Amino acid sequence: MKTGIKSVAILFSLLLMACGGKEKKKEGFSVERAKTTTEKPAEAPADAGTPASERVDLTNKGVGPIQSVTLSPEIDQALAAKGKETYDQMCMACHKPDKKFIGPAPKGILERRTPEWVMNMILNPEVMIKEDPLAKDLLMEFNGAPMANQHLTEEQARAVLEYFRTL
Repeated sequence: MKTGIKSVAILFSLLLMACGGKEKKKEGFSVERAKTTTEKPAEAPADAGTPASERVDLTNKGVGPIQSVTLSPEIDQALAAKGKETYDQMCMACHKPDKKFIGPAPKGILERRTPEWVMNMILNPEVMIKEDPLAKDLLMEFNGAPMANQHLTEEQARAVLEYFRTL
């Protein structure tokens, strides 16, 4: 039994010596570095750090049926009152007039978005979220909570837009 153990030990030692490479190790410490290239990083958009709800884009009209909206200089108070009624009934569950809630606050929205974009978002939220970059960013900012389609008519959406002008 002792010879068996000695034989295995010798065989194991021979295997270890045979596995050693013929390459000599250099004394000391060395580091091999790959040559780096100095490429300029792609510039981030100017609004990259700004939340989508605060970003200003007065050129984007969004995706949907509304291509043009003309706002008169004076607010139509009767239309705004109808808009407030619709807003209170259909929108208040997710939007508070002057603070973020489940969705963004509409106060000052027309300083950041075109009237067409606002109406298209009201009328066509599913397509806007799929195709409009700003709507996609808003979806991400508000924890992936998509805006529900309330199936408002264009007249109701226009009234809500007029109400937004009063905020």
